[in-house]
Amino acid sequence: MSNPPEQRWVRIIPVAFIMYTIAYVDRTNISLALPYIGRDLHMDPAQQGSAFGIFFAGYMLLQIPGGYLAEWWSAKRFVSTLLVVWGACAVGCGLVHTQMQFWIMRFLLGVAEGGVWPATLILLAHWFPRGERARANAYWMLCLPAAVVVSSPLSGWILGRWGWRVMIVSEGALPFLWLLIWNWEVADHPREARWISGEEQEHLEQALHRESAELEAQPQESILRTFARPTVLLLIVIYFLMNTGNYGYQSWLPTAIKGSAKSLSNFQVGVLYALPYLITMVGMILNSQHSDRMCERRAHLALALAWGGATLMGGVLLNSISPLLSFALIALVGAGSYGGHGPFWAIPSETLPRRVAGSAMGLINAIGNLGGYFGPYVAGYLNKRTGNFVYAFGALALALLAGAALSMLLRPASGVRTT
Repeated sequence: MSNPPEQRWVRIIPVAFIMYTIAYVDRTNISLALPYIGRDLHMDPAQQGSAFGIFFAGYMLLQIPGGYLAEWWSAKRFVSTLLVVWGACAVGCGLVHTQMQFWIMRFLLGVAEGGVWPATLILLAHWFPRGERARANAYWMLCLPAAVVVSSPLSGWILGRWGWRVMIVSEGALPFLWLLIWNWEVADHPREARWISGEEQEHLEQALHRESAELEAQPQESILRTFARPTVLLLIVIYFLMNTGNYGYQSWLPTAIKGSAKSLSNFQVGVLYALPYLITMVGMILNSQHSDRMCERRAHLALALAWGGATLMGGVLLNSISPLLSFALIALVGAGSYGGHGPFWAIPSETLPRRVAGSAMGLINAIGNLGGYFGPYVAGYLNKRTGNFVYAFGALALALLAGAALSMLLRPASGVRTT
């Protein structure tokens, strides 16, 4: 039997991890299928990029309400509701017959998934004190690269054997299965968990109450005033640039691989697409662990984004000289560009009062995720204009480097201590 303080790591994190892995698969599995969807629905590269990215226009709508409802109602019940709705929308994406229908279903899928991210961040903040939060965030957010690693070969195999419709419908039905486990295992607070020991509950409640009291001692301010804080506005811009680079890179990497090696099968493309995300997972773990150990967030975020931008730019510049070395550098991008997620999302919950932190994180995620529309669209547009991905990936690299520079303008979070 695990020691009591470890129970939350093996109960809360894995269930949330798999839940959001499914969400991430349902939003990104079209990356492998874009050439086939574009052919069947008569979309050019710019329209394909728009169809991928319109998800994020819908995604922003529930961010602030989602953070508020998770804090003041129930993160568990809110996510349960969204599991059902996004499952229906994900299946619908595989049943469309026109470009407009596909565009609309991607938008609705974004709306349905929109509240899950801030709700889960609130849930984790209810279970993990500050000194553990970057690791808790990063271990949960490993679902982002893990979704690609696990699903890409499988999706490529389904795509090659049965086509893109079967791939999207079969993967879109997964939320309905996970709903039962989510409702059985997850609790909003330690005091509500049936599996927690008295020792662990007391430890958590005391630590979280102490941290909450420190933040609530700050001068009272409205939610709108919180939204106007320089730190919140800067986090929005940084997250927009981070997502511009990440989603632009993610959405077009399979197409770029396929274009460079036309003899590869869909399964082989899926395997190559997954390799960079295995390295990404290592980078996320190491950076978040070091961030918690050093009690520091800003530099860990800035250096991670700088790593991602530099390796992507290096991969672009070496493309015509050594394609193999170019791919090796591109495989290292995510270790930085995704590796900054743990420290990044620790900042709002460590600097803002609990009563407004959920709404602020929703705002940051809502506007910042518009980069998920901007990045794929710009990359698709530049690919269409130039006929290759050199300028497209170069632009994405500049976005990550700009995010790294702006990260150093953040004020260090005070009061971060290991427990």
